[in-house]
Amino acid sequence: MRKSILGLSAVSLIALATPAFAQDEAESSIKITGSAALVTDYRFRGVSQSGQNAAVQAGVTLNHDSGFYVGTWGSSVNFAGSAEIDLFAGYAKEIAPGVTADIGLLYYLYPKHSGGVYSPTDFYEPYVNLTGAVGPATVKVGVNYAWEQDALGNLKTGTGKASSFYFHAEPSIAIPNTPIGLNAHVGYAVSDAFPANATLDWSNTKGNTWDYSIGATATWRNLTFGVSYVDTDIKPASRGVDGGVVFSLTAAF
Repeated sequence: MRKSILGLSAVSLIALATPAFAQDEAESSIKITGSAALVTDYRFRGVSQSGQNAAVQAGVTLNHDSGFYVGTWGSSVNFAGSAEIDLFAGYAKEIAPGVTADIGLLYYLYPKHSGGVYSPTDFYEPYVNLTGAVGPATVKVGVNYAWEQDALGNLKTGTGKASSFYFHAEPSIAIPNTPIGLNAHVGYAVSDAFPANATLDWSNTKGNTWDYSIGATATWRNLTFGVSYVDTDIKPASRGVDGGVVFSLTAAF
């Protein structure tokens, strides 16, 4: 499942010029952005989705000058058919000087999933984000909510339904006159879902877990190299939820 996008996680975007329909026409109101990346581990909210192995990721977004956008993002995973596709749409607008609000809907899709123990897998998740400047830093805060859906129930037996909230914050700062950027992330998940891995001792978390990361990026032309340390408070810290260093290389056009 995807970082958030946001975080997920952070995604570098491709920019492709859109030709004008007439010579005297202004630049198109629609722009296409996207990315292609290789990561040493795909972590979603601190938990590995690729068995702590490398993953290939890519995405594309259509952005309109009005603030509306629609797009898709995908990654290789080590479950549910080995592929995750996220579809999303939303609206972003500056609501105060330097402060942008973003509201949208995510759909997590596993198109090659053939059923079995991990069925069903697909689910929807609305989100609201605020991004603004705090001194020299840029800070993004937000919340994702998934109402009761089958895919969020008991993932081990494929029965029942559950809902979840995910609260997150991502500060970042660019070091002046350098291609270096620093970033961090902290997230808190609140869920009544049962864990997929019954060997973990979830009695201490009761479905509520923290995850965090701290990292840096270096950009050269359209390439961005990233490194971050990612961890969770899930105990015992077995494979996939323990702390680890993640490297990434993203191409933006």
